[in-house]
Amino acid sequence: MFPSPLRKSRRPWRRWLRPALLLLLGVLFFDYILTVVTTHPSTRVSPSATPSGNSSSYRERIFIASMHWNNELIIRSHWSAAVLDLVKHFGPENVYISIVEGGSFDDTKGALRDLDLELEKLGVERSIELHQTTHQEEINRIPKLNEEGWVWTSRGKKELRRIPYLAGIRNQVMDKLRQLAERTNRQGKRTFDKILWLNDVTFTTEDVTTLLATREGNYAAVCSLDFLKPPQYYDTFALRDKSGAKAITQTWPFFLDSESRHAVMSNSPVPVKSCWNGIVAFHAEPFYHDPPLRFRGIPDSLASHYLEGSECCLVHEDNLLSSVQGVWVNPNVRVSYNEEAKRLVHPSSGVWPGRGEQWAGIWNNRWARWTGLPRRITERYIVERRIKKWWADTLQNGENYDHIGAYCIINEMQVLVQNGWAHV
Repeated sequence: MFPSPLRKSRRPWRRWLRPALLLLLGVLFFDYILTVVTTHPSTRVSPSATPSGNSSSYRERIFIASMHWNNELIIRSHWSAAVLDLVKHFGPENVYISIVEGGSFDDTKGALRDLDLELEKLGVERSIELHQTTHQEEINRIPKLNEEGWVWTSRGKKELRRIPYLAGIRNQVMDKLRQLAERTNRQGKRTFDKILWLNDVTFTTEDVTTLLATREGNYAAVCSLDFLKPPQYYDTFALRDKSGAKAITQTWPFFLDSESRHAVMSNSPVPVKSCWNGIVAFHAEPFYHDPPLRFRGIPDSLASHYLEGSECCLVHEDNLLSSVQGVWVNPNVRVSYNEEAKRLVHPSSGVWPGRGEQWAGIWNNRWARWTGLPRRITERYIVERRIKKWWADTLQNGENYDHIGAYCIINEMQVLVQNGWAHV
């Protein structure tokens, strides 16, 4: 029999297919070795290695800030105990706690009253404001003439914007800082070195001491990473990498910018433009300026173009220290919004993420970088086009916004609703 011409045509493929597969496996193996097997240990700072309230050495003065809405479960199960541990570590004389709660329809108020009693026993100076006004009452009221924080929506009515509302509450929390610095009663003035904002997360004193020690304290602000459903991180609204881009994936190593991404992979402090992520520490200095650093939303006139930006991102844009000392994420500080998430990101043995998760995460990140370019270009084009139109309109009216924080702004409109907030 004569050999089939078809069989002959296949033989050259067979000759190079096996070497090509072996070469590919070799490349993948060395890539795995370089990116995954080379381990970078997690760096934590034990509370015992830092000055405590009983130490005679220098102790930082910490202004602890928080706002709550419907957080009874986590406050009672974890948050209160963690705050009390912080107070005991730093010493009651070195902390002040400022909390604002508003409109909860669970027993958040009762949980905070219980915390208030425990703080009283420790002799902690504090302000815990419990507001009765609900979201429903806020959105039902008629806004004053030219009142900021409202926008006409596609539903044909003027609605209360979520971000200016939240920024206002954060500013209420921070008002205590200036009041303490200007106090003239017998208790005297009090000033602080750091501002520590705590979300409704599970955390430990070691998380806080590790965060505060990031880069030996050389930062404008530093944030943890936060998790609700690991391996995905939670706070996509506020986190921006060093270039100002949103995280390209919600899984490790998260970032589009190579410097931010490689810092995560080496467990080093990650340079970013903005973050919040559950816990954030600020140097207090900008909040004492005249005028002080404040939280804000984007102008209503800009929001009316169907845009929004997080107050937790814009505050970094407005912070004069951000360009000097930088904004950072410490990947060794991982906080969570429930016990299951806490267990997953703090395994009893091994490291997080594991090697398999790292390998999958790296390739997921690469794939997103390669295939997501058209989507990223489209998103930025839409946002930038709307900003330019707004800019032209406002300049005609004699207004001039030099620093709007364009990297914080996304293609969304968010309003307050009875049970939280909504996209419209």
